[in-house]
Amino acid sequence: MSSKEKNIILNGIAAASGISIAKAHVFSKQKELVSEETIQDVDEAINNLEIALEQSKKELRKIFSLAVDKLGEKRAAIFEAQIMILDDPILISTIKERIKKEKRVPEFIVDSEISKYTHLMNLADESYMKERSHDIEDIKSRIIKNLKKKKWKSRIANDVIVVTTNLSPSDTVLFTRMNVKGYVTDFGGLTSHAAILARSLNIPAVLGVHDATNKIQEDDELIIDGYKGIVIVNPDEETKNEYLLKIEKLHSYDEELNKLKDLPAQTIDGKIIKLLANLDLIEELEFISQNCAKGIGLVRTEQLFNHLDYFPDEEEQYLTYKDLAEKIYPEIVTIRAFDIGGDKVLPVDLHEPNPFLGWRGIRLLLDNPELFKSQIRAVLRASEHKNIFFMIPMVTALEEVRETKLLIEQCKKELKSEKKNFDKHLPVGLMIEVPSAAAMAKEFAEESDFLSIGTNDLIQYTLAVDRGNEIVSKLYQEFHPSIVRFINHISTEGKKNGKQVSLCGEMAADPFATPLLVGLGLESLSISPSIIPQIKKIIRSISFKEAKELANKCLTLKTEKEINEALHHFYNKKIKDQIKNLY
Repeated sequence: MSSKEKNIILNGIAAASGISIAKAHVFSKQKELVSEETIQDVDEAINNLEIALEQSKKELRKIFSLAVDKLGEKRAAIFEAQIMILDDPILISTIKERIKKEKRVPEFIVDSEISKYTHLMNLADESYMKERSHDIEDIKSRIIKNLKKKKWKSRIANDVIVVTTNLSPSDTVLFTRMNVKGYVTDFGGLTSHAAILARSLNIPAVLGVHDATNKIQEDDELIIDGYKGIVIVNPDEETKNEYLLKIEKLHSYDEELNKLKDLPAQTIDGKIIKLLANLDLIEELEFISQNCAKGIGLVRTEQLFNHLDYFPDEEEQYLTYKDLAEKIYPEIVTIRAFDIGGDKVLPVDLHEPNPFLGWRGIRLLLDNPELFKSQIRAVLRASEHKNIFFMIPMVTALEEVRETKLLIEQCKKELKSEKKNFDKHLPVGLMIEVPSAAAMAKEFAEESDFLSIGTNDLIQYTLAVDRGNEIVSKLYQEFHPSIVRFINHISTEGKKNGKQVSLCGEMAADPFATPLLVGLGLESLSISPSIIPQIKKIIRSISFKEAKELANKCLTLKTEKEINEALHHFYNKKIKDQIKNLY
């Protein structure tokens, strides 16, 4: 260890938050070589295929059972979907017919036939499709191993950080039996099943670390920082002690924040800020309840259903939304219409050269009125307790708002004639996340019941910076003067029209941004449930008067650097001593 280079820092995608320090286990599955050997006995080959398929299903059922235990039925459905592929009559009959016709070993036919699907998925523009190709590859490898009567190995030493090229859903779940401390992968993104499962299992993960398996050796000591998206290889004593202190602070800080659970998010001089939660997974409801959020400010419906390989119908959506509304009652649930396209996906056939500037959000929904109506009807039916708000994504023009409202009225008439109950005054709000909407905040406020600022996309589109592109990532600046001024304009115009303005992007979870957002007049922030206690602590440490002075100063500054410095200065002077800041 002493001869190894110290403090090698690798960057990746912060896919699941948390910090771990442990030994590396470089996990690689040996790729099975497949020959084109011919066979004499076709019946024996088909029998061997059937045995291998049955064995694969048996293994996946065991994993499914473990996943239900760890994750709940919704997330475990990933493995049910894999079992369904093994039962697909068209796929299996095609493989059998090819064995009969070509008289080659079944593993070659399985490899050839299933690879057609993975090849097509890898050609897709959407990252989601590429991620799902790894799941299909996982099934193919399982069948081939069982045909060759080789054992499927997912056993590792206890308490290690797994470093691998790519992580299959089955490995992610199986590794939990060995108390895995974290995941580092060469490939994979936020939409991969590995990322979703790691978040659900509360295991730190940094994915998409290019060449991690070549730069990290077995038994290297690693620090994985799932907040910043970095991996430190063979840290020196100073760095290790710094992170041990952070882990200690995390534990003690959690205990301290727990004492604020039932207290309001109120500034020193009495200004109350409503802290709402963002929700991606049903399982997060538990954290929302634990952290005493004042409702749900953003339900990302496309995330709720992204484990499905089909589009959810009205009934399935209705039951999900109804369950959410009942569990959070009497607090409010804000359901965002499907924001499909760009980096957000569901099983919809989308192929276009630039999906971020293409057919996405409200554009796609209005072009597919039956699909949109199924969601509107489901939301209306679930709104019986009058605690559901409905929110429209990616609005750029008033025509989109008016067309949506006509569809909602049409759905209300249909439900009324069907004698189904619903909230006749369902509040309908708009996401302000593109410059055209921000510039027209006054007009949009006049035609809606509330506004919600989506800073992730607002920053991306205002600054023309793809937030997922590491080449230009430094230009993605949440404190750019144009962003601060846009937020101020939206907040001001919303208030003039008596409409609540919330903010639900990642910026709302940034401790340095909190005083600025409070000072800009935002009275509602929607954030990840886990960060609510920390943001509440900051709000309870500042005065609204000082936050307003800070915001007014930032509105006069001309560069992102100046604003950043002003916010850090305020934080260090007014807040740092009052809370245990981790970074």
